[in-house]
Amino acid sequence: MRFFLFNVKNTVHFYRLIFARMNLIQVRIINHSDNSLPQYATAGSSGMDIRAWLPAPISIQPMERILVPTGLFIELPENHEAQIRPRSGLAVKQGVTCLNTPGTIDADYRGEIKIILINLSTEMQVIHPGDRIAQMVIQKVEKIEWIHTNKLQETERGDGGFGHTGKK
Repeated sequence: MRFFLFNVKNTVHFYRLIFARMNLIQVRIINHSDNSLPQYATAGSSGMDIRAWLPAPISIQPMERILVPTGLFIELPENHEAQIRPRSGLAVKQGVTCLNTPGTIDADYRGEIKIILINLSTEMQVIHPGDRIAQMVIQKVEKIEWIHTNKLQETERGDGGFGHTGKK
């Protein structure tokens, strides 16, 4: 008979591994690039880094938009979407961000994932093959049914919007 000693740290880690695996969603993926599959940078990351699939570096002039291929094709489960979001480091350090953010990849889309980038800086920026250019977050999507009505419930906010609460 064997006995194993678990300290609190090991026990917590063990349960985190068990519960994390219970929530994993399987997604089919084709990777035509030589880059690694999208992956989480840390255990607490919400988004997986997406890399540029380029034959050579490309330059982005100030205020220029480009469509960057990834070589990735995915098959999401029904009632899920992939959201494409900017990488904060790329935005703050180089002024490069994603347009149409978050970009939605629907469950029935089977084409290549491409990332729309824009250079908001005042200088030319370069994207190299394999650079991490965006994040992808997989989310469950709820469907709705519209209920036509002539009146909505009153709230304290009402129709106030666009900064109606002030700056401070």
